[in-house]
Amino acid sequence: MPLVTPYDMLHNTSAAVGAFNVALIEQLEAILVGAERARLPVIVQISENAVAHHGSLGPLAAAARTAVEAARVPAALHLDHATRPALIEEAVALGFTSVMYDGAALPWQENVDRTRRIARHCREHGVFLEAELGEVGGKDGAHAPGVRTDPGEAARFVADTGVDALAVAVGTSHHMTERTAHLDLDLVRELRAAVPVPLVLHGSSGADDTTLAAAAAAGIRKVNISTHLNAVFTAAVREVLDTGPDVVDPRRYVGRGREAMAAEVARLLRLFAAPVTAPAPA
Repeated sequence: MPLVTPYDMLHNTSAAVGAFNVALIEQLEAILVGAERARLPVIVQISENAVAHHGSLGPLAAAARTAVEAARVPAALHLDHATRPALIEEAVALGFTSVMYDGAALPWQENVDRTRRIARHCREHGVFLEAELGEVGGKDGAHAPGVRTDPGEAARFVADTGVDALAVAVGTSHHMTERTAHLDLDLVRELRAAVPVPLVLHGSSGADDTTLAAAAAAGIRKVNISTHLNAVFTAAVREVLDTGPDVVDPRRYVGRGREAMAAEVARLLRLFAAPVTAPAPA
């Protein structure tokens, strides 16, 4: 199936779409197998950190594009948390259908100006652009404890930049290994009313199933998950390795990780596609 952009996925639904990060080929395979089992669209993400791990974007991007184009469900290829405009331009040239520019560490006006230029470049090439205000949790920024996105500022940022989606700070944080985050669902609803583009939840690994479903019902349209799936993958690998030192064929343990991750991807996609009814404002 041809690569798609997230635009139709995120605008033509009352639920949310899962966006999952890959660092290994087996994780890429797991995401697409899981999506096919769930018969639901998915967004495959490669982060700037994954690019740094591999030393360049090209090889992993080529594998991802080939796999996504062979998938039997709609899938988008997304560059996640890119801080370097040159990397975004490379991703666009390589055929990514979606990118995220992270100018969160910049002063407001510089972030707006640079994001606007990138939005223009992406629009010229038919590529979807996501951005955010402030740094995401794990970096002592917008998603750090107590920090929240202001609906008025969010609306102004979108209007001034022309981005297609906005990551918002509503209580999650990156790199959480426990699912204990408390989301401000009232704020999600306020942001949904104020911002004319789809809302994105980063750091979603820290939220439990009930919270994620409620966030989707309240207005989140894209749910980013990395750490949680890494934990599922690693636990399955560790289970095989713990059987003894004679396990030396990586296909045995990495394959088990792939299967465990595929099952969790399918489960999460179904969860996001059928969210619970969001509780009424107090």
